[in-house]
Formats: sequence, C-alpha cells, structure tokens
Amino acid sequence: MNLSIILIYLAAMLGVGWWGKRRARNTSDYLVAGRRLGGVFYTSTMCAVVLGGACTVGGVGLGYRYGISGMWLVVSIGTGVLLLGLLFASRIQRLRVYTVSEMLTLRYGVDLTAASGIVMMSYTLMVTVTSTIAYASVFTVVFGADRTASVVVGGLVVVAYSAMGGMWSITLTDIVQFVVKTTGIFVLMLPFTWHKAGGYAGIRERVGDAAFGIGTIGVGKIVTFFVVYTLGILIGQDIWQRVFTAKSPRVARWGGVTAGVYCLLYGVAGAAIGLAASAAFPGIEAKDDVYAEVAQHSVPVGLSGIVLAAAVAAMMSTSSGALIATATVARQDVAPMLTRITGRPKRELDTATTEADLRGNRWYVIAIGVVCVVLAALIHDIVSALTIAYDILVGGLLVPILGGLAWKRATGAAAMAAMGVGIVATLSTMYTVGDALANEPVYVGLASAAVVFVGVSLVTPQTPASVLSVWDARTMGKDEAVSQPIGG
Repeated sequence: MNLSIILIYLAAMLGVGWWGKRRARNTSDYLVAGRRLGGVFYTSTMCAVVLGGACTVGGVGLGYRYGISGMWLVVSIGTGVLLLGLLFASRIQRLRVYTVSEMLTLRYGVDLTAASGIVMMSYTLMVTVTSTIAYASVFTVVFGADRTASVVVGGLVVVAYSAMGGMWSITLTDIVQFVVKTTGIFVLMLPFTWHKAGGYAGIRERVGDAAFGIGTIGVGKIVTFFVVYTLGILIGQDIWQRVFTAKSPRVARWGGVTAGVYCLLYGVAGAAIGLAASAAFPGIEAKDDVYAEVAQHSVPVGLSGIVLAAAVAAMMSTSSGALIATATVARQDVAPMLTRITGRPKRELDTATTEADLRGNRWYVIAIGVVCVVLAALIHDIVSALTIAYDILVGGLLVPILGGLAWKRATGAAAMAAMGVGIVATLSTMYTVGDALANEPVYVGLASAAVVFVGVSLVTPQTPASVLSVWDARTMGKDEAVSQPIGG
C-alpha cells in the first residue's frame, strides 16, 4: 500500500509538472512564474522551498537525538524567512531582477556577477545535492532499493518536472507538496507518534526531563544555527527567486511573514516527533533513518504512505527550487563570464524570449540536475553538506548584500573586497579547524568581511549618484511592470 501511494505521488508530480509546462511561455514565466503569484500560492511555495529534507528528515532526526531542543535548526530557518519578509522582501520584489548577483551590480554600479555568481551557484548546487541525498532515507525503506538507486529515482523525477515548465511547474508541484507535508507532519505523524510513545507522561518516564530542555543541543550550536541558517536565508538565490515571483511588495512581505510563522511551528513539530520516537523506538543508529522508520511503525498502513510522501514532498520542493536557482545563476551570471573571456557579448534574459531560449533554460536545468544526482550519490551527511554550503554563502556574500540594502555609503570596491576576504577566511578556517560543522569558519568569515567592508567603504569614493538614483527608483517600484495576479 505504501509503495503504491509513493508511486502514485511521483507520477502525480510529473503530471503537474507537465501541466505547468503550458504556462511557461517566456523567460519570466520559466524563471519567476511571470512575477504574478498571489498570497496563497506565494506563501505555500515559500514554505515548500525552505522546508526540505534537512528540515523534515533532518529535523526529526535531531529531535530523536536531542529532544525538543532539536527544533533549533528549523526554527533558525523559519526566523530567517520571517525576517526576510519583515525587513527586505518588499524591496527585493521591486528590483525586477532574476539573480542576487544582478542586485549587487545594480546597487554598486560595478559588475560583481562573476565572483558572486560562482559563490551563489556553489551554494544552490549544494542545497540541491543535500535535498537529493535525503531521498535515500525514505526510498530505501519503501522500495528496498540501495542508496544510489534511491537518489537516482528521486533526483530524476525532480529534474523532469522542473525542466518541463520551470518555476511554473515547480510552483504548482509546491502547492501539492505543501498540502502533503502539512497533512503528514501535523495531522498524522505528530499525534500517532506521541500516542505510540504513551503521551507526555510515557515519554518523560522513558527518556527523562532532559529531553524536554530547549538548550540540550548546546548554546554554541544554537547560536551557530542562527548565524548560518537565519542569515543564509536572507541572501540565498533559491529564496530570493521565490520573492521575485510575488505579484506585489505586499504579497512578498506578508506572505513571507506567514511562511516564517509556519516554519517555526514545523520545527517544533518535527522535534516533538523525534522526541516521541526516541521513547517509542530506541536504538535507531542513523538519525536520518528515524523519519522513515517511525512512519513505517507508528502510523497505520495507507496513512503511513501519506507520511512517507510528505518526506518526499519536502525533499522535492527544496530540491526543485534550488535546482532552478542554480540553473538561473549558471545561465545569467556564470555563463556570461565565460563568454566574456572568449570575447563574446553577454546575452541578456528577456521576457520576449523565443522557444529556443526556453529550450536553453530547460537544458541548463537538465544538465545541472544530472550533476547534482551524481554528487548526491557520493555525499552522505545531509546536515554537514548543507552547513558547508551556508558557511560559504554567509561568509562571502552576506555583508556585501545586506550592506548594500542597508547602508548608502557602501561602495562597490568594498563589496568586492569583503566578498573575497570573507570567502577566503571562511574556507581557510574550515580547513584549519578540520571540521565542517565547527562554529569558527562562519564567524571568522563574517567578521573579516564586515571589517573590510566598512573600512574600504569609508576610504573609497562614494557610489555615483547616477547609480544610486537608478537603485532608489527601482527599490521604490517607480519603473516596475504591472502583471496580472493569480493564486489568491
């Protein structure tokens, strides 16, 4: 029964992806859903993209190991979504760009797309890989397949529906995935697992009071989660690309706030499920296997298939969002850098694109998707891989991006210097410490970038007034195009 439900779900995702293909008529449709998503669609797709395998499978696993304190990874991500909505989403939506790197070039008046594009592409590529890795934790249980086969099956389904209609296919599948995830986690898995464990009294008797402490995971790790994931959410291309899909600044703001609150609740629920599982099913060695094991043995057959589908939905939603973000950065930022080296002019993305341009976008998604599937077959630790990606992103790009949004005196020279110093400092410290999960790399990278950014900004000429006037006009929405809203 569970196997049938998963197979039907995978087939449904391909069907929805094919349906979305009909809506993708130009580059704007393919990359940012025509910038026309209303509140319901926008909120659902934002929740779907941030709550992936690390938040669902990984979050339950952390709850199993640390009790309710395992919530902090997902809570930190939810906090990032909440802050993005409150502080920056409205301005980001008005920019009318496709990538974070384009925002940097627009703000500073110097071409920063090459360096920032490579960093951002590395980040989104790793997010795609980590989400693809997570398929193995469910498919090995349901199908009895080995890890590599599980990664390939899940990865190719995501690549297929993502390539069909781009952001439109991804948005439509995200709506389904959001509903499935909500049902699986809140309606089914949480109550059934707590019932199996004997409720609060039974859990407390079996695992003790320490499992209910919010600081059990360690203050240092909690702080690092907020530094890495909260700040990473504020600047990630996969997240910004969803902000670009909003029909208006108001939708971007309040849809983001709603999504952030949902993510906070999701984090608490995942940790509570893991906590109950530690009482009901002691002895599970691999934390990433907890979700699938609990689904199989706590929830009745049939309903457990929905719970397993919820995990698959979580992985697919993040994987597809990061995949199209990687393809967008690769085509819009990185590929033009390579063409400039050969003396060919950059080809701008335009809403009035031809079918050949859409085919080009699809081929980028397919090619990068295949690379991600191969990498996912070689990497084993979800949380470690994701932490590396966020460390590089935050250490290298946080200061130039948020500094540009918040400080008018910031200059292009400072942004470029901070980016280089932050990346080098993060990677060097990571190598010196020899631990991908260590706290030091991101702190050193951030501190180094901040010092350089402020110092260089103060000693270099201010950004030309002509550049800032264009930036101000764009952030105030004075030259934005009007699009027809859909989806609530």
